[in-house]
Amino acid sequence: MKSTRSVLSRIATNQGHGENSPYFDGWKAYDKNPFHPTKNPDGVIQMGLAENQLSFDLIEDWIKRNPSASICTLEGVNGFKDIANFQDYHGLPEFRQAIAKFMGRVRNGKVTFDPERVVMAGGATGANELIMFCLADPGDAFLVPSPYYPAFDRDLRWRTGVQIIPVECDSSNNFQVTREALEAAYDKALESGINVKGLILTNPSNPLGTISDKESLRSLARFTNERSIHFVCDEIYAATIFRSPGFTSIAEVIDEMECNKDLFHIVYSLSKDMGFPGFRVGIVYSYNDEVVHCARKMSSFGLVSSQTQFLLASMLSDEEFVENFLSESSKRLGKRHEIITEALQHVGISCLKSNAGLYIWMDLRHLLNESTPEGEMKLWRVIINDVKLNVSPGSSFHCSEPGWFRVCFANMDDQTVEVALQRIQAFALQRKQEDKPTNKRWRKNLRLSFTSGRFEEGIRTPHMMSPHSPVPQSPLVRAMT
Repeated sequence: MKSTRSVLSRIATNQGHGENSPYFDGWKAYDKNPFHPTKNPDGVIQMGLAENQLSFDLIEDWIKRNPSASICTLEGVNGFKDIANFQDYHGLPEFRQAIAKFMGRVRNGKVTFDPERVVMAGGATGANELIMFCLADPGDAFLVPSPYYPAFDRDLRWRTGVQIIPVECDSSNNFQVTREALEAAYDKALESGINVKGLILTNPSNPLGTISDKESLRSLARFTNERSIHFVCDEIYAATIFRSPGFTSIAEVIDEMECNKDLFHIVYSLSKDMGFPGFRVGIVYSYNDEVVHCARKMSSFGLVSSQTQFLLASMLSDEEFVENFLSESSKRLGKRHEIITEALQHVGISCLKSNAGLYIWMDLRHLLNESTPEGEMKLWRVIINDVKLNVSPGSSFHCSEPGWFRVCFANMDDQTVEVALQRIQAFALQRKQEDKPTNKRWRKNLRLSFTSGRFEEGIRTPHMMSPHSPVPQSPLVRAMT
């Protein structure tokens, strides 16, 4: 009998997908034992999913008021045949126009986008892979500042054969990428005989929740332009800004400087800013005519459904709705971020100062038994297995400093947030009180009460609550409602 490797392709059998990492292992732990407030109150709470669920009510309200925007309603069924039939791979003109206008709107109107340069892809995952296929050959490499999104190992590398070269950033300057670090990584790659094709920057950052300011972007643009390598800016969190300073797009930067625009490309999506990951709306926007032409041919492998295009063209063209949605979403994200970070501060847990994204970069270095990757993994296993929270360890983001964790905060309701915070606070207090933290398992009967705004050991915790009892109205809950 032939081995699996001999009958399947190298792509099918290799480990390039990156699935064997704590980032994906945490998801598996959640899938096996998902938290539910009544059916499974001791389950794992999903805090590893960067999803924006805080403004669905605004979307649902718009859909109710605009039934004709869908071809699957009585009001819109007359358009069913036209939309259900074959559409050009370029996409519906009204969809590309709406997307281009929306991209300009979320960048505060400081730059405009040409609908003829909008290329569709299957979510940001498909868009990132698509731009790699257009720009690089197998074996070529892209510089990526770390910590970076774990699934880049899949999106950028797995099927393309492209290499990722991490550019190490650290907490000494809040993980900002510097020109010196870029030059060091670039020169080392060249010395090793690696062909560097470009730089990929996620702005706002995932997992940091920080933004790159205009001067930093100028510096990076000059670096890539001087070396005639590509600059790909992943801007899928462009509208998830909840406090100043505001977002600056690479599009605005290159409009103000002399450079070869053929080397600049933007990846965008509606998964984060609008909370539509299930719609799989990814966008490649390139200033290079040849890339646009090639990407459009390749996009036939990952188009956005015409039904989705039709609905979104109508929604995104509603300027009053878009204005209200972006404003309200920003307020709700800011409020949730404040609740999470303040609650953690009460038990001595700090987070990197941030103003964007759907997550926080939580500092648990003080809870490590040893400041090593192994020490981080030991702590993570306690959090996932005993505290029952799926938070993602920094090592899965290629962070060079052990003890940082990404915690997503916008993919759950208020009561689940309350339970999650009670668990992490109980755990933090327990670790403080133990002489040798790693020699004892987390005491699941540690209780928290909320008295006069202070978090103390008390008599209640999610594990003691009856499934039929209401969640106590703590100051935290009152703040969220």
